[in-house]
Amino acid sequence: QVQLVESGGGLVQAGGSLRLSCAASGRTASKYAVGWFRQAPGKEREFVAAITWIGVRTYGVDSVKGRFTISRDNAKNTVYLQMNSLKPEDTAVYYCAARWGGLSNRGDDYNYWGQGTQVTVSS
Repeated sequence: QVQLVESGGGLVQAGGSLRLSCAASGRTASKYAVGWFRQAPGKEREFVAAITWIGVRTYGVDSVKGRFTISRDNAKNTVYLQMNSLKPEDTAVYYCAARWGGLSNRGDDYNYWGQGTQVTVSS
């Protein structure tokens, strides 16, 4: 079992930055691949980024490439999503999720989910 808790969301002006954290607990939490997804009101959930436990990364939405960076600190069992140059269209609830195995951009491949953290970007 892995428990995930997101933090770091909030209200920021366009062009600003936020760093989301996903703290994992569980005996083998550091061995899991972790992904970030987001869901805006009235829209489908979309894949943002994922990272394996050894640091291999992939990014999903083209619009975040070059602005968002995923990283992890296995000693702290924490995965981060650094978000720079935020835009109003980045407004969403951001979720982290974990799976045993490699990278995946499919939410159904993830076994464990956090409760989500709201990110609101004002124009």
